[in-house]
Amino acid sequence: MGNVSLAAAESQKPAASAATETAQTSVPEVPKFSPTMPTANFIPESDALPNPGTFEDLFKKVKEILPNPLEGCKMVINKGISNHFQVSHSLALSSFGASSYHFGATYVGGTQISPTEAFPVMLGDIDTTGSLNAQIIHQLADRIRGKFVVQTQQTQWGVYQAEVEYKGPSYTGVVTLANVNPLEETGIVVAHYLQSVTKRLSLGAELLYHYGQGSQATIISGAAKYATDNWSAAGTLGPTSCHLAYHHKGGEIEFGVEFESNFRAQRLQ
Repeated sequence: MGNVSLAAAESQKPAASAATETAQTSVPEVPKFSPTMPTANFIPESDALPNPGTFEDLFKKVKEILPNPLEGCKMVINKGISNHFQVSHSLALSSFGASSYHFGATYVGGTQISPTEAFPVMLGDIDTTGSLNAQIIHQLADRIRGKFVVQTQQTQWGVYQAEVEYKGPSYTGVVTLANVNPLEETGIVVAHYLQSVTKRLSLGAELLYHYGQGSQATIISGAAKYATDNWSAAGTLGPTSCHLAYHHKGGEIEFGVEFESNFRAQRLQ
């Protein structure tokens, strides 16, 4: 009897193994996703065109290193009140012109969108005559930024303008409204567009429309910028002006050249 039971047990093992193999082979294999599998709208990050920046920053690098001419002496004191608030005092003394004192204040909000950018930003500057220069800059959405500027000359309005900027993956568009008065039917509208054509070359255009006092005028200008790791060149050309700039950086040394021409006034700078 013992031999019969052992034979029966041994005969059940192959049957169980066969059932297990049948169960394993009956489950279909799920195909795995391959990282190299092409997708319809996928663009490698290394091949994507960069954002060219804004139209008004075409000559920013050159203007930052060029010295500002000053007659006399100037003293500036900056004081940080907190991580978000700062005040400044500026005193200019000159024997050729009127001396001036400016008090400024800057507030930076706590909405951090990058290591170097936080919003909202509020800037204000006022002098002893009561002239005011104030700006408010805020990130309205992920790609939309708003800016409002007010300038007064003593007790009179000088400039008031609103600006909306949209920054796309490879382009930037800006629309500015300045001194728009529907009652007097006057105002200025400016539109900027800058597009990256390649990783180094950007092309753009500016449209300026001015209306008021029974007349109106439209001016269209073109712009181009070519930038490498060490140098950049930019220029704008329109029916009334030409502006060119070159910036070069080698190690710790930077230098730049800027050229401006006004065709109507026949003036060069």
